[in-house]
Amino acid sequence: MTMEKKKQEYTITVFTENLTGLLQRVVTVFTRRHINIDSLTTSSSSDESIYRFTIVVQVEESQIHKLVAAIEKQVDVIKAFFYETHEIVHQELALYKIPTAVFMGDDETEELVRSHNARILSIEPDYIVVEKTGYKEETEALLKDLKKKGIYEFVRSGRVAIPKPMEPLNKYLASVESVFEQ
Repeated sequence: MTMEKKKQEYTITVFTENLTGLLQRVVTVFTRRHINIDSLTTSSSSDESIYRFTIVVQVEESQIHKLVAAIEKQVDVIKAFFYETHEIVHQELALYKIPTAVFMGDDETEELVRSHNARILSIEPDYIVVEKTGYKEETEALLKDLKKKGIYEFVRSGRVAIPKPMEPLNKYLASVESVFEQ
């Protein structure tokens, strides 16, 4: 009897220089291994010279170590880290465009938006834009409820995450600097 290996959600944080083509090289590491990226967010980091990728994947524990090592082999990648969900603080942002007619004069829809801790960003003659920040499950729950009322558009950002431990990049950079100082 063979035991099927269990896939788990990991959040990978990759710190790089901000160079053209680097995103493609990082994504190619996943493509070559036939690993689907569930979420990808890029931004500057606390150091303006360093860029940050936040990538969410579902892989087996044995794969995550190899994946991060392969990412770190890319030229211009400074360091990569991976985290299980309990090791990070994370959120996503979702926007919903709903018909104004559904919302106006309907206390139930207004209560629905409030019950999901969402807020109205814009009221236009034809539509209203609602914003929800939270976990993917929370933004999906509001989407499901709004679909019952009517919805024009929906978009969700990728995961934005920071590790619960102190930023490991700073520790890594300090350790590298101390090696060069010796």
